[in-house]
Amino acid sequence: MIQKEKPLEGTNIKKIIAVMSGKGGVGKSSVTSLMAVSLRNKGYKVGIMDADITGPSIPKVFGINNQRAVSIGEAIQPAETVTGIKAMSLNLLVKQEDDPVVWRGPVIAGTVKQFYTNVAWGDLDFLLIDLPPGTGDVPLTIMQSLPVDGIVVVSSPQDLVKLIVKKSVNMAKMMDIPIYGIVENMSYFECPDCNKKHYIFGKSKIEEIAKEMDIAVLEKLPIDPEFVALCDEGKVEVFGKMRFGFCENFANKLEDKIGGIE
Repeated sequence: MIQKEKPLEGTNIKKIIAVMSGKGGVGKSSVTSLMAVSLRNKGYKVGIMDADITGPSIPKVFGINNQRAVSIGEAIQPAETVTGIKAMSLNLLVKQEDDPVVWRGPVIAGTVKQFYTNVAWGDLDFLLIDLPPGTGDVPLTIMQSLPVDGIVVVSSPQDLVKLIVKKSVNMAKMMDIPIYGIVENMSYFECPDCNKKHYIFGKSKIEEIAKEMDIAVLEKLPIDPEFVALCDEGKVEVFGKMRFGFCENFANKLEDKIGGIE
């Protein structure tokens, strides 16, 4: 049995949630950001570990891509967003955010472990880990080495979704980690003129897939051009204020599945 890593002295994290997807392009980082904003809106202390080393996007979404993480002794101080969400990403360590990361798997795996063991996260109610897509080195390292409490799977309404979701779910079950549920991103587009829902990527099958695998559907997120624009501008927290009721509802669903944090 692999020994679980220990956080830096003085760190107290109540719940660690890994956010994963079977493939890229489903908006996993956007969903992670929305989860963080929604939970922060309810007063929780939230941190995000950007474990997608070769494709980090969390700093951009929160508008902290010009910040740099600072080391004090052996402790790395995470960046902090406008609303107080703590974040750690490789893009906070490199000179230029568009510098490529040409590393082999073991180096990448070691780096994500250091994001847990060497970062001064302090007191957090939730640490969300934005995993890279797939079931490779980094998700395996995170699930084996870190005390992950549960997993949220992100999918999209496409024909291959059943196979893709099953891979993620089966990996989590192999690692004996609870699955809090599935978030279907880009589920539909609601026309602002007629209020009719249009299923751009096909009719959702997530309910039947979730039932077959005995897991919950946490949310079906629409295609929202305003949300996309705010993420591109680094203002995802503004969306949290604009759509406070929506975010509160999302956070309530997460709370119901996660349970207490005491």
